[in-house]
Amino acid sequence: MRRLSEGLYLFSITLWVGGLWAIGYMTAPVLFASLGDRQLAGVVAGKLFALIGWVGLGCATWLLVFLVSRFRAQVFRRAVFWLVILMALMTAASQFGIQPLMAQLKLDAMPRDVMESVLRDRFAAWHGISSILYMVQSLLGVWLVVWSARGLK
Repeated sequence: MRRLSEGLYLFSITLWVGGLWAIGYMTAPVLFASLGDRQLAGVVAGKLFALIGWVGLGCATWLLVFLVSRFRAQVFRRAVFWLVILMALMTAASQFGIQPLMAQLKLDAMPRDVMESVLRDRFAAWHGISSILYMVQSLLGVWLVVWSARGLK
């Protein structure tokens, strides 16, 4: 059973961090470069970012359960625990705060595209905040991958 839980621990890190990098730095740029309609590319990219957000929350839950069950009260002394907490909080902030706000701005701009409306500056500001948060989370994810073996010892 221990090998299975350790395997799920490593798989969760791989799925979460790999998904962050694959969607954010490969898939989304290809969508915007390939599709002629930037609005359509944005909608598809937004759905992919929401999906990886849910994947991240699920993976973070398993990682925290694993770490707490493995180290009990000592878990609070482990950097990998705090790294997962930080990444999960960033994911939650994006998933439940920033993304819904951006979706509302898009709805408020209707029937126009948000980038052609008076809400353009607000949307661009929140998009920038979201992008920075995603980049920080992606970099923390690299750190998580590097430290993942420490979570097993």
